[in-house]
Amino acid sequence: MIILLLGFTALFLAFSNGANDNFKGFATVWGSASLSYRRALIFASIATLLGGITSVLVADALVQQFSGKGLVGDELANAPQFALAVAGGAAITVILATRLGFPISTTHALVGGLVGAGLAQSETSINLGNLGAKFVLPLLTSPFLSAFLAFAAYLVIRQVRRRKRLSAESTKPEIAEQTNDRPAKAMDAVHYLSATSICFARGVNDTPKLAALLIGTQVATPAYSALAVTAAMVVGGWLLSRRVAETMSLKINRLDATQGVSANLITAGLVLCASRFGLPVSTTHVSVGSIIGTGAAAGTLDLSMVRNVILSWVATLPIAATIAFLVGIAAA
Repeated sequence: MIILLLGFTALFLAFSNGANDNFKGFATVWGSASLSYRRALIFASIATLLGGITSVLVADALVQQFSGKGLVGDELANAPQFALAVAGGAAITVILATRLGFPISTTHALVGGLVGAGLAQSETSINLGNLGAKFVLPLLTSPFLSAFLAFAAYLVIRQVRRRKRLSAESTKPEIAEQTNDRPAKAMDAVHYLSATSICFARGVNDTPKLAALLIGTQVATPAYSALAVTAAMVVGGWLLSRRVAETMSLKINRLDATQGVSANLITAGLVLCASRFGLPVSTTHVSVGSIIGTGAAAGTLDLSMVRNVILSWVATLPIAATIAFLVGIAAA
């Protein structure tokens, strides 16, 4: 019975993760009116699917980290009751935030779940050194790094586009019109590609974290776990992405194509690097940080919405930890 309940809860977490995260790569595309919501959602779903499948090959380190090993004892990390508490705490937190329209971090919720479940069920103390170095530090630094890099990238790309436009305007009008049209089309192509790369990178980064709940407790093989998690993420994103999409695309920052490309390129690069080296960064934190960085450079931020989103991030870990603690006590 506990195994069936764990399997359901882990897949519900994957469903909730997809609802909160799948669209984030295309938030800048919809926000800049480059694509309709439905078309952006289709591309986001396909890229997430491909990223989830690819994760089987390239993200073993994240599977090990999010099994709980190194944070609590190996025996507890392999226990279905522990995984159930972790999944339950994270799933309830993420689906609640999704229904409220807040783009929170599933990674952050999972860390909270690991801490809460560990406190409830472990007979020894949690390894605070590993918690800080391997989980908290990457989560805290990644949004600041992405915001800084996106700020710089936006200024560079804007300057390049401005110089090309001025050069085109100095030529004959008919030549200038053709010259101006080509960079716009090229920018759109880069924008779509960068958005696709974020959704792909997110699939690579998040699938093993969620699959770890099933793999560590031997509910399913690694390949089947990753495929089941990927499928649940795609379905969740298809059905419940809209509210979080509106927050990221329309409320945090008034995006244009230059901002979108700048934010997406930084987000994709950081998330893929983190996946390769087993660093548990949050795609949400990196993506929102990048959007904030471009908005700061362009002077288009809605600071009240930024404040609300950051407050939801602060609340994520303690809420997930509390729920996981309660589930852990009940399941022990």
